[in-house]
Amino acid sequence: MKHYTKQDIIRMVEEDDVEFIRLQFTDMFGNLKNVAVTTGQLEKVLNNECMFDGSSIEGFVRIEESDMYLHPDLDTYVTFPWRPQQGKVARLICDVYNVDGTPFAGDPRYVLKRAIKEAQEMGYTFNVGPELEFFLFHLGENGQATTISHERAGYFDLGPLDLGENARREVVLTLEDMGIEVEASHHEVAPAQHEIDIKYSDALATADNIMTFKLVVRTIAKRHGLHATFMPKPKYGVDGSGMHINMSLMKEGKNIFDDPNQPLGLSEDAYHFMAGIMKHIESMTAITNPLINSYKRLVPNYEAPVHIAWSASNRSPLIRIPSGRGNSTRLELRCPDPAANPYLALAVCLSAGLDGIRNKLNPPQSLDRNLFTMTKEERDTLGVKSLPMDLDEAIRALESSSFIKDVLGDHISNKYIDAKKAEWDTYRTQVTQWEIDQYLYRI
Repeated sequence: MKHYTKQDIIRMVEEDDVEFIRLQFTDMFGNLKNVAVTTGQLEKVLNNECMFDGSSIEGFVRIEESDMYLHPDLDTYVTFPWRPQQGKVARLICDVYNVDGTPFAGDPRYVLKRAIKEAQEMGYTFNVGPELEFFLFHLGENGQATTISHERAGYFDLGPLDLGENARREVVLTLEDMGIEVEASHHEVAPAQHEIDIKYSDALATADNIMTFKLVVRTIAKRHGLHATFMPKPKYGVDGSGMHINMSLMKEGKNIFDDPNQPLGLSEDAYHFMAGIMKHIESMTAITNPLINSYKRLVPNYEAPVHIAWSASNRSPLIRIPSGRGNSTRLELRCPDPAANPYLALAVCLSAGLDGIRNKLNPPQSLDRNLFTMTKEERDTLGVKSLPMDLDEAIRALESSSFIKDVLGDHISNKYIDAKKAEWDTYRTQVTQWEIDQYLYRI
């Protein structure tokens, strides 16, 4: 694991012929933000003296308290492979601080760090491996984004059916150049849909990698004349894009989810962790699935989970237990989508799981049948609940959960809920083309 000093950064900037440094941070909604400085400001950067106007970032602070500081995480230093080889551009991911030198409560990275500290105090390291799906569409006139694709490729297809194969390959090579190890990449079920799986790492590094991943995918796609979108459900009638999260806990170098003496090879702590997530998942969903559009994906028969259940033998429940054991033992949470803020999503997952361990919660029995083919009466008899059906229901669940709001902190939970309520109010008053087509000539 990298541990760079200030002297290391100065040396690498000189050796890499870097002229610009991007100081990156993430807002409450998972949008990557950026301040670019020249290397002449490097000493100021390394001394945590770079300031920006926080009142201009939605969900941050009011105009009368706008000054905020960026503290770079030196271990995130990397150069962008797609920029010029002379006069390169490097980046540092930053934490956001207040003027008085305290961490900013509205910084999502700080929220995740707080959850990680809780795990560390219990002796745990939280490892996460994400599976990210996205669409590659054609660009329209003037470079505008579209949802148009001429390809007809499906799951695991390859070129020439897969028209995005070259772009996806360049994405993988670029990620590897930047130190992000890729385990697999392939075409997904829907035309123009792709998946790239990043090797697991500790939670903070994984969240940073997800933000870098999105930047790389969008950048490389544009170089190929394509538009990359992480919108969960950009097209009706096809599968949406998910961000499955594979999770495990390490303690003293051992995966504590593994127990070869148990029937499924899962330890008691694995079951407790799973039970904690299942207990809190309804109030977590507004974080893991943050958009109105997210809930167009969470519908039956499109491979995304709808019901709160688990299984080691089928893919329809919320949580799946993949077959690997030993240090590969993990839980796969299947509801999150790539629009989620990864810092907040991993923070609520970790805290919910730790709550399960701390209180020795137990999950219900596994459901090894296809949940989509079961009747509602069958699911009700088994006590199987469902995820929220829309953003309004998800926000109400979040608003009623003191536990998840405590994980997020007052600043983010209050501003996030207010923003999402406003988003829902704007949406529910729209008159869509579907309504016009259905009703205008008949009513």
